[in-house]
Order: sequence, then C-alpha cells, then structure tokens
Amino acid sequence: MNTACVTCQFDGDTAVITMNKPPVNGLGFELRDGIARALDQANADAAVKAIVLTGTAKAFSGGADVTEFGKPNQLREPNLRVLIALLENSPKPVVAAIAGVCLGGGLELAMGAHFRVALADASLGLPEVKLGLLPGAGGTQRLPRLIGVEAALNIIVSGNPVAALRFKGTPLIDAIIDGDLLTGAVAFARQVVAEGRPLRRVRDLQLGDPQAEAFLQFARKTVAASSPNFPAPLKCVEAIAHVISKPFDEGLRLEREAFVALMGSPESRALRYVFAAERAAAKLPDLPADTRLRTIAKVGVIGAGTMGGGITMNFLNAGLSVTLLETKQEALDKGLATIRRNYENSMKKGKLTPAQVEQRMALVTPTLDFGGFADADLVIEAVFENMAVKQQVFEALDAVCKPGAILASNTSYLDIDRIAAFTRRPADVLGLHFFSPANVMRLLEVVRGAATAPAVLATCMALARQIKKVAVVSGVCDGFIGNRMLARYGAAASGLINAGALPQQVDAALQQFGMAMGPFRMGDLAGLDIGWATRQRKAAEAGVAMNPVVADKLCEAGRFGQKTGAGWYRYEAGNRSPLPDPVTETLIAQYRSEKGITPRAIGAAEVVERCIYALVNEGARILAEGIAARASDIDLVYLNGYGFPLHRGGPMLYADTVGLPNVVRSLHAIAAEPGADASWQPAPLLVKLAEAGQTFN
Repeated sequence: MNTACVTCQFDGDTAVITMNKPPVNGLGFELRDGIARALDQANADAAVKAIVLTGTAKAFSGGADVTEFGKPNQLREPNLRVLIALLENSPKPVVAAIAGVCLGGGLELAMGAHFRVALADASLGLPEVKLGLLPGAGGTQRLPRLIGVEAALNIIVSGNPVAALRFKGTPLIDAIIDGDLLTGAVAFARQVVAEGRPLRRVRDLQLGDPQAEAFLQFARKTVAASSPNFPAPLKCVEAIAHVISKPFDEGLRLEREAFVALMGSPESRALRYVFAAERAAAKLPDLPADTRLRTIAKVGVIGAGTMGGGITMNFLNAGLSVTLLETKQEALDKGLATIRRNYENSMKKGKLTPAQVEQRMALVTPTLDFGGFADADLVIEAVFENMAVKQQVFEALDAVCKPGAILASNTSYLDIDRIAAFTRRPADVLGLHFFSPANVMRLLEVVRGAATAPAVLATCMALARQIKKVAVVSGVCDGFIGNRMLARYGAAASGLINAGALPQQVDAALQQFGMAMGPFRMGDLAGLDIGWATRQRKAAEAGVAMNPVVADKLCEAGRFGQKTGAGWYRYEAGNRSPLPDPVTETLIAQYRSEKGITPRAIGAAEVVERCIYALVNEGARILAEGIAARASDIDLVYLNGYGFPLHRGGPMLYADTVGLPNVVRSLHAIAAEPGADASWQPAPLLVKLAEAGQTFN
C-alpha cells in the first residue's frame, strides 16, 4: 500500500512502512490514516514476520500537525492515541527506526512500537510544555516506564530534545545503528524474530523506582517556583506521578484530561500564538518565497563598543568572518578584549571549549581603515545616533564597498530612507536594529526602506535565522515598531507620575502584571540621557521649543540612571538594586507645583490599563499604516525586545483577550480627561475592529 505520504514496501519477510510528509512528518490525519492502513496490510500478509516503521533522514516525526489544532481533522480517526494502540497491539513485532527529529507525538508514536533503534544523533524529546501543554498521547505514562521518573521528568518539563545516544542501553533505545539506518533496523527486526523475543509493550513495564515519590515531591516545589505563570510544567509533574499511583489506562485518561484543559488555557493560547507568529514573521505578502538570496560570507561591523561588539559576536557564533572597524586603536583593542572576555566567561560556564573560543576570535579582522570593507558582503554600522555621523559613514561605505554589498544601519530611530539617500545604491540599504546586548537579545528589527531591494530584504531575513534571531520587518518611521510604541508607553508612565504616582509604584504594578522591568527601572538601565537627546532632536526637527517632562529635570540635574549612580532611583556603589530616592520625589513635587497639578491616588489597575493600552493603541496605528505587516509581528517585537510577559502573548493578543470594545471604552475615557494628549484618542483601526466584533488576530 502506498499513499502520498506513506509507503509500505517489503524487504523479504520484513515490511517497511515509511513516512514521508515534508517537512517533518507532522502527524496529521493523512499521515495517521496512511500508517494505520499500512500496518493493517503488513499484519494481514502471512509472509511478513516483522514490521519496521521509519521516516526520512531529517525526521522520524516532528509530532502533531499544529495546523490541525482546533480543526475537525485533529479528532478524525485514527487519532494519535488509537494509532499508538494499533502499533502496541500488533501481533507482529514493530521496530521504530529513528533518524533526525523524533519529537512530541513522534516520540509518543515511537514508544508505541515494541522496539526502537536509532542513529546516535537522532533528536528525541517531548516539547509540548513549550506550547503550554503536556504530552497528550501517553508520553507522560510511557517515558518514565522506559527511562525512569527523574530522567523522564527532566525531558518533559524542560521540553528540550536529547540525542538518542544518551539512551543507549535503556529500554527506550534498543540499539544505536552505525551506518545505514534502514539496513540496521531490518537486521534488528529479523534478529527479534529469530530469537523469538516477546513483544514488549511499554504499557506493561513496571517502574521499579523506590526513589520516585521522593523525587516527585521535590520536583513539585521546584517546578511551581520556577514557572509561576504557566500551569503546564506542574501539570506534567502530576501526570508523571500517575505512573506510580494509577493503572496505565487511568493514567492515560487523566493525562488526556489535563491536555484538554491546558489546550483551553490562556497561557497555552499565548504560547501557541507565539509559535505561529515566529513562523509567520518570515513571510511577507509581497516578497516571493523564491526570491534569490545574495551570498553573505564576509561581514563588516563599524564600532567596537557594546553594541558593535555584540553584533560582531552573532556572526562569529555562526562561523562568519567579521572585519571590525574603529577610529582609534585604543577603542579597537578594548572592543576585542571585551569580545574575548565574553567568550571566556562562556568557556568557564562550560558552554564553549578553549578551541571554540580561539576559532571565533580567529574570525575577527580588526581594522582602522574603511578600505577593509572592500570585499565585505554586508556592512553594519553601530555608531553614534546622529544623522550627520551616519552620513559620513554611509558616504565612506558607498565609496569602498563592492557592487551588491548590503549596507545596514543599526539605528534605533533614524530615517532609513534619508540614510539610503547618502549613497548611490539605496536599493542595497536597510536597517538592522539589534537590541542590547546584541549577542543575547533574540529580536532583530529589519527596517525596509522605500528603495530596499527584495533580494536585500530576503537575504537579511535568512541571515537572521542563521544567527538565531527572531526577525520582524518594519517600515520606516521614527522609532520603527518597538521604540515608537515605547515612546507612548513611556509617555503614559510619565503621565501617571504627573498625576500622583511615584516611579516605584508604577514599576511595581507593571512588574506584577508580568513585565520584566518597569519603565523607570528600564530607563535608568538604558540611560535617561538617550531619551532626553531624542526629545531634543524631535523638538529641533519640528522647530518648536521643548516642553520639559520630569525626566528632563532629572537629566538637567545630571541624573542619567545607573551609570551616574542616580536617575529615577539612586544606586549604591557595586549594587544595581534601585532604591527610592527622596531627591526624585522632590523634583516630581516641584514639577507638579509648576504645572498646577494636584496629585491624586493611583492604583495598580490604572497603571496597567494606561500603560498597556497606550502600547495597544499605538500598535493599531502602526498596523494601519503598514509599518508592521501583522499584529503578531508587533507582539514578537514586544515579547523579544521589551520584556512583555510571554504568558500574555504580547500587547495585541492581550487586547484581543480582554476585548477590543473594553480597550476602546477605556481609551475614550482617558482621552476625555481635561488636558489629555490627542494620542489617547482610540486609533481608527482599533475602533473599526471593536465595532465589527473582530480582533487583531
């Protein structure tokens, strides 16, 4: 029997069932049905003595087909649990032959076989917890029976894959195959038949681990403390506990009940949304999938400071050579020393070997001369955020770089179209906005200029994946997606200070909501002088006088944040903990007095509402203007670059969750307050969606 994605062929007395549904043999209905039919065919053939189930070189199976979640095909028979039972109850020995990824439902399927063989580097895991779920087809009940409670719990609760070689000698992997997998699997199957081995059903195995209950008690406390916003990890622990206390079928039933309950949780919805959003972000409606990419083998980076050094490390980690330019030898030496120190710190933690440190450092070519970029395929500048400085840099690059080289700016705010106009090749120019520390933060805003060529955009999106970044395309506007929204968020927080709140109250409310850091702590960490300079620039560009805010008063007093020992908070030497400062409170009180503001009491709920809805409102404008292609792109920016809580899925999904009519109602109320800024008026797109009963997603 052969179908589009399953074949059943015969190697003498062994039936070989092969799954081949690109890219990763997702266990959708078509594949499940094909395997069941092939299994029936093999069991009905008297000449067949054993059955081998295998996939492709890249994937045994990557697990459930997530595109079926919530759709009729997800429940069509045979479902995955039924299919596993068919394998388990086969009267002929079934051997799962594993190469590539064997994850989630794929591993659950393999555990339904009587025996398993694998290549040493096959990747095994149950990553459902990363989608806010637990294994739903017996994974929590079978894996502990094969490798013990502690090892199984570590795999299931972390969701991280493990190489098959690690399980050599356990009942999970009966043999590691050297050489051709299929040849080895067929030989193993024939050996099983020749030796008359009994068919080993995992469900019938006894645990036999006297320390299991004690370990589970420890795990409950540890997991609850480490995952306070996500129910799935603790549910995984409880499901595994059923292996000790319940018969197999009851444990299977309770696992399924927990899976269904988690599927309906807002946390799982958020994680599944983010999973889909990361894949959608790489697809642009007007960028053909077959766009020809440019070759990127040599990269240039201008600036060896904190940002330039971090950017450089991304490419070194991916094995790409980097020419690193500074204007002075002292600065260049300092930058190289910092890169080396970062790698040596990783080495001390066991993440790199000494040889790997030297390999990475050998990929850096330091230079003081723009001529060093003559053969670069991509050059990224990370210099001072000033348009005149950018002009000097891009005019110099235009003069020395080869035709077809991509020229990128790491600017956080400035107009990419103006920067591109400094060259004779605007089609080769775009923004690559890394977030600090650039070697750690996952987000990369890819800023598409009006003239940016499709090949340039497609190449940089592919390169982002190579250096393990979450890339989101932004159009050109002041601050792009993230910092444009941050300005509104900061203004909302500043307005709360004016009205009566203190920085520590605002920060505490937003951190309780789930933000990694409140806006005032974040301002002190980044440096208040950055925002001060931006406000001065905008006022100058608009030809108007600055209207000072409290943050400007702090800057005028030399309080720039952690780097000066005082900003919104004060900081003691050698300690980054923010301490409330009476000086700040005095400056705030003086500002209120000058503006004739009588302070009022402000609660945590109001803080969250104003700050988060300000993000949502500006996000709606960004979406309507086409600066972002989709709402989920905006959410990815805030999740990966600005510390928005993952369990809430991003500001736009959060707005969908609380209901857009409720957001609009609150914004109208704020906008109606005396002296309210015009930006509080609900964005037209937000109003339109709310009135139509629709959502951003």
